[in-house]
Amino acid sequence: MRILALTMAIGVVSMGPAAAQMYDPAYPVCLRVYGPATYYECRYTSLPQCNASASGRSALCVVNPYFGGADAAGYRRHR
Repeated sequence: MRILALTMAIGVVSMGPAAAQMYDPAYPVCLRVYGPATYYECRYTSLPQCNASASGRSALCVVNPYFGGADAAGYRRHR
């Protein structure tokens, strides 16, 4: 019984924290910044805009694979 309880406790402890979503679906382009902490900034509407922000930094612009289009940015289509 002790072995079972110990095995279960180790299993729960070894499960890491859940990963958060890295991409904001409201923007089509993300800036991946490298350094001591690597992170994404998804707040760019075009690659040239992102490239201007990445200039001189250890960063790379990537297309957001989770971009939801204009609806994700809060815009509504009117007919």
